[in-house]
Order: sequence, then structure tokens, then C-alpha cells
Amino acid sequence: MKIIAFGASNSTKSINKALAAYASSLIPGAEVEVMDLNDFELPLFSEDKESQIGQPQAAKDFLEKIRSADGVVVSFAEHNGSYTAAYKNLFDWASRIEQQVYQNKPTVFLATSPGAGGASSVLTGAKGSAPFFGVDLQDAVSVPSFYDVFDAKTGEVTEPSIVDRLQIAMNTLAENVGVAK
Repeated sequence: MKIIAFGASNSTKSINKALAAYASSLIPGAEVEVMDLNDFELPLFSEDKESQIGQPQAAKDFLEKIRSADGVVVSFAEHNGSYTAAYKNLFDWASRIEQQVYQNKPTVFLATSPGAGGASSVLTGAKGSAPFFGVDLQDAVSVPSFYDVFDAKTGEVTEPSIVDRLQIAMNTLAENVGVAK
């Protein structure tokens, strides 16, 4: 089983990328590829830019990564209550090529932040739009107070209740990979 995991942020120190990598590691025997959004840099999307340059290879490459996976884990960073500009731009380009960006792959959405809200606003928005973009959403988990519950040295969540909740989400994902919807 191949899982694509990424943090929806272009921060080189992305806590969401760390969370996506950790959560994906909870699936026994899975081949996990942790992507970095910095590998998919694109010009700012506009219809004018699209007319000038067509469909950029980086957006096609992102879609191909999703296509190659059996399941997807995305952890959303929250900027001012919404997606990061880097993720939204990549998503906009990709959706112009294939509206069903997530190609009906079983997917788990995560979100975290340093604060008590756990990026719940962006997670709510992502869940709301999921049906329009080919997301076979299996579960969604918000992790509050990231720096209080994550050990950067080991790369692991230390709060047992959060570990349990993430394990449930990953088990659900693993159980539904390959199940036709």
C-alpha cells in the first residue's frame, strides 16, 4: 500500500508536514512518500497566466503523485483561518487540469497549529469542499498545541489520546484503501 503524505505548507519547518509524516508512519507495512510542497513551485495562478503558459509541469507532477498513491494524508496549515497561499495556488493549478484533484483516493485530513484551535478553521473548510474535488474522506483530525504534544527529536506525538485518535484515522484509511466507493 502506497501512501502520499504532505503538509499543505511551504515552510521548511512545517509542523503539518511533520504531523502528516508521523500519522502515516502509524500504518503498518505502508510505503509512505512524504512530499514537500516546495517541489511544486508555480507562478501565481490566474486565467491570464494560464493562457500564457498553459498547464505547468509541476501541477501535472502533483496530480501524478496523487494518482500513484493508494491513499493520501494531508495536514493543513492555517493562515488567517484558511489555506496557505502555497497550497491554494498549487491546488488551483491542479484543479484546472483535473477538477477531481484527489482522484477519489481514500484520504485523511489533518491540521495542527501551535495554538489551542489546532487549525480547525481550515480543516472545516477543507472538509466542506472535499466532495467537489474527488476526496474520499475517511477521517479528519485536528491536533491542538502542536509543540506541547510533539517531540521534535523523535518525530512522534507524545499525548496518548492524540496518538489513539490518529491511529484510528490511519486504521480507517488503511481499511478503505482499494475499497470501491
